[in-house]
Amino acid sequence: MGGKNKQRTKGNLRPSNSGRAAELLAKEQGTVPGFIGFGTSQSDLGYVPAIQGAEEIDSLVDSDFRMVLRKLSKKDVTTKLKAMQEFGTMCTERDTEIVKGVLPYWPRIFCKISLDHDRRVREATQQAFEKLILKVKKHLAPYLKSLMGYWLMAQCDTYTPAASAAKDAFEAAFPPSKQPEAIAFCKDEITSVLQDHLIKETPDTLSDPQTVPEEEREAKFYRVVTCSLLALKKLLCLLPDNELDSLEEKFKSLLSQNKFWKYGKHSIPQIRSAYFELVSALCQRIPQLMKEEASKVSPSVLLSIDDSDPIVCPALWEAVLYTLTTIEDCWLHVNAKKSVFPKLSAVVREGGRGLATVIYPYLLPFISKLPQTITDPKLDFFKNFLTSVVAGLSTERIKTSFSECSAVISAFFECLRFIMQQNLGEEEIEEMLVNDQLIPFIDAVLKDARLQDGQLFNHLAETLSSWEAKADVEKDDKKAHSLDKVLLNFWERLSEICVEKINEPEADVKSVSGVSNLLQVLQKPKSSLKSNKKKVGKVRFADELPESNKENEKCVSSEGENSEGSELMTEPSLTHNCSELISPLRKKPLEDLVCKLAMMSFNYVNEQKSEQHLRFLSILLSSFSSTQVFKMLLGDEKQSTVKAKPLEIARLAQKNPAVQFLYQKLIGWLNEDPRKDAGFLVDILYSALHCCDNNMERKYILDDLIEGDLKWNSILQVIEKACSSSDKHALVTPWLKGEILGEKLTTLADHLCSKDLESSGSSDSYFSERWALLSLVLSQHVKNDYLIGEVYVERIIVKLHETLSKGKELSEAENNDLSVSFICDVAYNYFSSAKGCLLMPSSEDLLLTLFQLCAQSKEKTHLPDFLVCKLKNTWLSGVNLLIHQTGNMHKQSTFLCLSALWLKNQVQSSSLDIKSLQVLLSAVDDLLNALLESEDTNLLGVYIGSVMPSNSEWEKMRQSLPIQWLHRPLLEGRLSLNYECFKTDFKEQDTKKLPSHLCTSALLSKMVLVALKKEIVLENNELEKIIAELLYSLQWYEELDNPPVFLTGFCEMLQKMNITYDNLCGLGNTSGLLQLLFNRSMENGTLWSLIIAKLILSRSVSSDEVKRHYRRKEGFFPLTEGNMHTIQSLCPFLSKEDKKEFIAQCIPPLLAWTKEDLCSTNGGFGHLAIFNSCLKTRSIDDGELLHGILKILISWKKDHEDVFLFSCNLSEVSPEILGVNIEIIRFLSLFLKYCSSPLAESEWDFIMCSMLAWLETTSENQALYSVPLVQLFACVSCDLACELSAFFDSATPDTIGNLPVNLISEWKEFFSQGIHSLLLPLLVTATESEDKSETSFQNAMLKPMCETLTYIPKDQLLSQKLPSRLVAGQKTNLPEYLQTLLNTLAPLLLYRARPVQIAVYHMLYKLMPELPQYDQDNLKSYGDEEEEPALSPPAALMCLLSTQEDLLENVLGCIPVGQIVTIKPLSEDFCYVLGYLLTWKLILTFFKAASSQLRALYSMYLRKTKSLNKLLYHLFRLMPENPTYAETAVEISNKDPKTFFTEELQLSIRETSTLPYHIPHLACSVYHMTLKDLPAMVRLWWNSSEKRVFNIVDRFTSKYVSNVLSFQEISSVQTSTQLFNGMTVKARATTREVMATYTIEDIVIELIIQLPSNYPLGSITVESGKRVGVAVQQWRNWMLQLSTYLTHQNGSIMEGLALWKNNVDKRFEGVEDCMICFSVIHGFNYSLPKKACRTCKKKFHSACLYKWFTSSNKSTCPLCRETFF
Repeated sequence: MGGKNKQRTKGNLRPSNSGRAAELLAKEQGTVPGFIGFGTSQSDLGYVPAIQGAEEIDSLVDSDFRMVLRKLSKKDVTTKLKAMQEFGTMCTERDTEIVKGVLPYWPRIFCKISLDHDRRVREATQQAFEKLILKVKKHLAPYLKSLMGYWLMAQCDTYTPAASAAKDAFEAAFPPSKQPEAIAFCKDEITSVLQDHLIKETPDTLSDPQTVPEEEREAKFYRVVTCSLLALKKLLCLLPDNELDSLEEKFKSLLSQNKFWKYGKHSIPQIRSAYFELVSALCQRIPQLMKEEASKVSPSVLLSIDDSDPIVCPALWEAVLYTLTTIEDCWLHVNAKKSVFPKLSAVVREGGRGLATVIYPYLLPFISKLPQTITDPKLDFFKNFLTSVVAGLSTERIKTSFSECSAVISAFFECLRFIMQQNLGEEEIEEMLVNDQLIPFIDAVLKDARLQDGQLFNHLAETLSSWEAKADVEKDDKKAHSLDKVLLNFWERLSEICVEKINEPEADVKSVSGVSNLLQVLQKPKSSLKSNKKKVGKVRFADELPESNKENEKCVSSEGENSEGSELMTEPSLTHNCSELISPLRKKPLEDLVCKLAMMSFNYVNEQKSEQHLRFLSILLSSFSSTQVFKMLLGDEKQSTVKAKPLEIARLAQKNPAVQFLYQKLIGWLNEDPRKDAGFLVDILYSALHCCDNNMERKYILDDLIEGDLKWNSILQVIEKACSSSDKHALVTPWLKGEILGEKLTTLADHLCSKDLESSGSSDSYFSERWALLSLVLSQHVKNDYLIGEVYVERIIVKLHETLSKGKELSEAENNDLSVSFICDVAYNYFSSAKGCLLMPSSEDLLLTLFQLCAQSKEKTHLPDFLVCKLKNTWLSGVNLLIHQTGNMHKQSTFLCLSALWLKNQVQSSSLDIKSLQVLLSAVDDLLNALLESEDTNLLGVYIGSVMPSNSEWEKMRQSLPIQWLHRPLLEGRLSLNYECFKTDFKEQDTKKLPSHLCTSALLSKMVLVALKKEIVLENNELEKIIAELLYSLQWYEELDNPPVFLTGFCEMLQKMNITYDNLCGLGNTSGLLQLLFNRSMENGTLWSLIIAKLILSRSVSSDEVKRHYRRKEGFFPLTEGNMHTIQSLCPFLSKEDKKEFIAQCIPPLLAWTKEDLCSTNGGFGHLAIFNSCLKTRSIDDGELLHGILKILISWKKDHEDVFLFSCNLSEVSPEILGVNIEIIRFLSLFLKYCSSPLAESEWDFIMCSMLAWLETTSENQALYSVPLVQLFACVSCDLACELSAFFDSATPDTIGNLPVNLISEWKEFFSQGIHSLLLPLLVTATESEDKSETSFQNAMLKPMCETLTYIPKDQLLSQKLPSRLVAGQKTNLPEYLQTLLNTLAPLLLYRARPVQIAVYHMLYKLMPELPQYDQDNLKSYGDEEEEPALSPPAALMCLLSTQEDLLENVLGCIPVGQIVTIKPLSEDFCYVLGYLLTWKLILTFFKAASSQLRALYSMYLRKTKSLNKLLYHLFRLMPENPTYAETAVEISNKDPKTFFTEELQLSIRETSTLPYHIPHLACSVYHMTLKDLPAMVRLWWNSSEKRVFNIVDRFTSKYVSNVLSFQEISSVQTSTQLFNGMTVKARATTREVMATYTIEDIVIELIIQLPSNYPLGSITVESGKRVGVAVQQWRNWMLQLSTYLTHQNGSIMEGLALWKNNVDKRFEGVEDCMICFSVIHGFNYSLPKKACRTCKKKFHSACLYKWFTSSNKSTCPLCRETFF
């Protein structure tokens, strides 16, 4: 058979599955030929009859059903299972008529398949049968008789789900009332089937031996036999009585078969079990028949009595009892004494062999059924029997199992009572039962504690109670007399064994415990076993004390409390309460025994200090506390101790032996060496107190005791006992509430706290006991009242609070962890237990101190983590208690008021660092979350209101924020100022402390966030105010140039805590926020104005929403600082119309100002500032308007020239004049940028002359750059110069036509020269300052200055006269002025400000092409003298490069090549990497400008220094994995994506948005240049690199660079203007090929140069094309030479071809080849053969000779072998 998923052979249409084959047959032929199935005999036909000649029958069966029935006859289990499930589904889904057609064939199938070996098939069969029944219902009746036998067997299936399914099917067919009737209807058939299975069938007849394995056959047979036996039982049980007679004959024939009786001894336990079940049923239903078969039944059942299989045992014992009951003469057929009893005895001795719970309950019925003849002699029989039972108890298995132990003990007592009852009056048996059985049994149990769990004592108590009750009822009877004797004997013997256990100096702990347990149980009057099963220890709290106790203090609750471990103890009161219920027959002997044992223990205690006996005495006295016991214990001792006591105590002692005993003995015991667990002594104390007459007496005694006699640990135990039991609490209530105890505890608290703070010298246990006592009296409550007087509780708490308050001030050295820890424990217990008690004022103070300790950082409190955690739990439990009180809590609670005040002071004091603020916010979060649980919903709102500062406090905090934030808005022109408002920078000592405004806004935002999550609404617009202040804090931080680390940490903390504007606005209603911000902006300007702009920019607010607040433009005028700043901030978001309106308002005032008004906010300065803001957003396209303003400015210059700061000293100039100058310069810059209409010559003169004059002022006042407005003036001056430079730099012929005639020449000759002669020296001096950060305000002017310098023309740069700067020992061919320029500018590439680096790069870039010329002039000096001549690129650059290499090694050295490093923009590393890459760009530019020969020398130098290798390694750490432009993702996919290799890098000084891409793009640009200009060197490096790097480089270059370079190389060939005499060059872009054709006279040479896919890393291949007139050898030489030139020269293909052509030309000119390299021109250094041998006159390249001599170790000529001179 083929598997389902295998590929079928082509053309093989036959399916591999037999089921599918049958299906195919049915489809093809419509009918199925006669299929014959396998039956039990060969003549059996299949399940569906053969078809031929029976079409009418076949037509009844639906084709689908026929298909399924066939599948059911298969052997494969899965096929059968699926077919049966399908059959069931079809029965449910098809019409009844179709399903009925199946019924004739169903019985055969069912009978066979219901016995199937696979249990899943059997279960599915029964489930399908149920579905069939539900469909056909009564139509099943004709087939019942053939089904029922197998159906009953199926209900007894050993696989429970299958049996359950069969029962469900049976119940679906017949309701319970009809079932007996149905069984009766088929009884004969059922019996026949079952009898056949039991008597006739064998494993081989049930299954086919040829196909079924033996193991499977046997398993099936055993299961069928089991089911048949159980089915017979079921038949017997279900059959009505009147039907049984008719089956008698059938059963008789079954019982006559020996095979049937052998099943009782079968090896399979299931069969034996089923057999015994059937025997029980037969005895029950057909007793007469069984009596006739007694000779077989009795041995079969009774001789199996020792069968210990857990499956068989229950059925066996049931059968045993039925046999004994049914067959009276059963003992005639077995030998009881030799066969049955020894087996029984063996089972019982072995503890039931693990089946005690099954076997032992049958023992009593078993012995009760034994006839007297069998048990004679009775004494021996019963003795042996009970001895066996007791012996079973000693087996290990019984001891470890509670249920089995209980079963044995229960059986023992049942049998004992039965035997006693049956044999009362027979003294021998009575004595035997008590002396030989019961007492040894008790003795054994007392020795083994494990057996005491089996409830022996309770059984014993019940047995005694039953005997006592009988003796009482039948007083004059003979039986009563016998029972009295039995009881008397029992008590004597019990007393003996108890005394024996106790009367030992080293009494066994288990035995003593057993005796005490026994006595306590015997004391109970009625011990109900049913209710007394395995009691669970239960604690009752004192506040559950029953009410009735008030009436009678002596008769306290009799419900026993469990104490002392798991021992079941009665309360001392039990004897009083119930003693009259105990039978007199027990009372006297029990009391005598107790007295005897107590006295004996007492003697041992006195003589030998035996603790074991003392514990025993404690338990005895607890259970039997009576004055006579104490009296007996005292004996004749005198009252010596008590005489020294007060009169009242002495009188009590005289009257009450218990009190006397307490003073004479107990106090001494209590004060001996402290025991670990002296609780039992305290129990004796309570027993003595119990004997007092009333509570006042007890109070006198206890007050007296604690004054001196009792130690603290004893007092603790007395109070603990009182808390654990309501009875004991009732005895000592007056004492607990009394003042003597209260005062003593207050003193204790005082002592502990002061001792703890002074030193922690005493032992931990010394402290912990006393603290535990304090904790107990504070935390325990009875009926919602304190355990001790309330006034004392208050005093103790005050003391604890004082201690904690002192502890707050302690330094780290004075560690007080221990006391804080103890106070925490006490306070926690106090808070968490005080449910109904209102908090006292002192406890609220304590709560506040705990909260403060938790809300401060560890640096301040010096508390360890575990203690902080403890403190937190403690104050939270206190707050929890506080908020669940009723009433107007916030007004009442001092804790809430004081904590709010404290929080307010904390955040406003500016003393918090980030960690402290975090701790504070965390504590506040916990507090508010606790407050949320209050029923008072206003509570949180009120609390937040009390922490909220007033408006004046907010203003004060805002004022205290450092003003450095203004730098950026001023520089960016977002705000304008004309006064000096700057204070000092952050103070040094405050570097870690957060400004109070930040702390307060963070705290309140956190509080509001918690409140909003619970939808609590705040009053008085508090939410808007808090959000406004939070925005102020965040805006202040955002505007700072270089915020300190701790401020960045603060913002990160807010993010982590979700304290953000979006979160706060998302949760609450902030409709009034914008109005509030707008009002503040109009009033104060500054940051408030920027906040609105920021909100609009971040799309939190739309500009339309803002528009509502400024409908009237007139409202902004007259201008104030607030109005001006508001307009400036809104400008970018206003519509054109709005801006035009503002401009219209601004222009008229500009015309009419006097000199004084020019500088004021509501004058020229303010209106021009607004005009500039509007102009900046490109919203003014009116050229006339701009010209008009320019004319106004020119008129200002005429009228008030002294306002214009031309070439003057700024130290005495007022900020107002500076401010207006700044705005004028700004206007001119914007004017140049956005004005398109032409200017008059006078206007150009005004702008350019002013610009130069302002620049001179800037240059002269360098010392004042620290003044912000001067720095700003410098910036805008340079900006104006930059705008002018840009304007003239980008001038096209069209624009030049519109300019005045001489303007360009004036600019070039005068103004441009003037700008750069001022700025270049300024750059040199400015970069000497220490502060190098680009973002620092002090360096703000670097940006515009450097940008202006990038426009410097090359000739002006060369003509600059800088101070001479030459380095000693520096090799150079450059003239002095050039070297000075290089030495001055090159080091600035290391400067830590990006604008300087870029400006210097641009200037040096212009110089680089000029420099190689000077080396070229001196080239002859580098001739053939050196073996490997090398020449350094400019020394200034190479020196700089070596410094940069060291710096980069620190930054990138540890990172593996190929792992991409992201450099953080503007960091120190960023500047190092930027400088390094720019330096390389300059070197490569220089290299490119050099000739081939120079390049060879430079490349040799780079190879020697290994600088290029280092560069390449660094590049592969800096270039991104995917160097594509981010924005190309959205472009059309068919275009080639833009990459950093295809796009030119624009190094802009001002543009900072692309900063993250600067380094990656620059790295790609440098790599591109390196590959283009130094391909040979890169190839050399690549080939020598390790394999991993080799693969990375190859992959990256092939993917991103090769295509670009190949395309550029081919394009350069195609567009080359270079003409070769006699050589033509063509390029094919698609195939990356260059074809060169060289012709000279008749010779034609065609060479094809093929670029590799990983160009330029891979080798360029040179292939031959046409070849005319050249010898093969020569041809090969020339191809090899070209290949060498292209591989080893650092240049383009055209340069390589030129070199090769030159070589060939020389050859044709007659220059001989060098006979070493066979080339005229050297492959590396392009030299000609010059070194001639004096002998043979052949010439060689000097480099070739050098290599020849070094490799051969000889100095002979390669040709003639003569020594070379």
